[in-house]
Amino acid sequence: MLEALMLWNEPNNLSHWDFHVDPEWKSFTAMAAAGIAAVRREAPGLRVVLGGISPIDPQFVRLLMGRGVLQQADVLGVHGFPLDWNHWNIHEWPEKIAEVQEVTDKPVWVTEAGASSFGAEEVQVFGMETTAKLLLPLVERVHWYSLMDLPPAWAATTRHRESEGSAYYRHYYMGLLRADGSAKPSAFRFPDGLGICQWFHYEDHRLDTAVEWLRRLGVRKLRTGLSWADWFRPGAEAWFDRQMNALADFDVTLTLCFTPEHLGVNPHYASPPRRAEDFADFVSWVLRRYAAHLPLPREAVACQAPVLS
Repeated sequence: MLEALMLWNEPNNLSHWDFHVDPEWKSFTAMAAAGIAAVRREAPGLRVVLGGISPIDPQFVRLLMGRGVLQQADVLGVHGFPLDWNHWNIHEWPEKIAEVQEVTDKPVWVTEAGASSFGAEEVQVFGMETTAKLLLPLVERVHWYSLMDLPPAWAATTRHRESEGSAYYRHYYMGLLRADGSAKPSAFRFPDGLGICQWFHYEDHRLDTAVEWLRRLGVRKLRTGLSWADWFRPGAEAWFDRQMNALADFDVTLTLCFTPEHLGVNPHYASPPRRAEDFADFVSWVLRRYAAHLPLPREAVACQAPVLS
């Protein structure tokens, strides 16, 4: 079932929000406020998660409070990857949570925490078990990123790609499963109570395998997303229906993000939209279609995603 709606992903990260175009995040907060208003109209009982901020930055939380938008949400999401991208020690997780709890009274969820197997698969096991030990007693939700490695032929969703050096290639090794579908050691050590964050690409051939593994691992709490940009692709509604129906047995935090090129200030998924109301229209459509109608009727999921070679 749909248990929470998350508005955007890492808005204080240049890979996911172009703050050179929106340096004071005025466009972002206007868009988020319009999205929250749409949730309150369409599904007033649904929890709204804001952010998924990365880096974990109390100053950015103060900015969201100062703009009045975080007060309208129910939860603040934070992301952390101390073994791969952040400049702090994994054992500092409790301090990072405390830093943001000092500046907001909103509950904090860790909507992404992960460790890659880029250097060694044993490091990922350590990172996962240590993260669970530190965070599960502190916060209501911890979503491990991720279930599946990114296929090597795909591009990671980051704006600077190979120019990031090894930091870019770590994106490909965040899963409990290798790109060929085989399980890493971390898949056999998955802690009870940990959720999963798994993004699905448009017509993702891995969807059914992912569902099988989520059940095998005993996962109840799943974070995933629907791309606003994908909404304008041919057949998007059929693909969205198939994805949401496949995930109907899980408690889903659904993230809405990625600006359509033709609606952005610049033609890029990280661009601020020209009109906040356009994002609110997408939020309203998603909730009308999925908030009260899961599982979907069989005729709504007749499409089958192609198997990519």
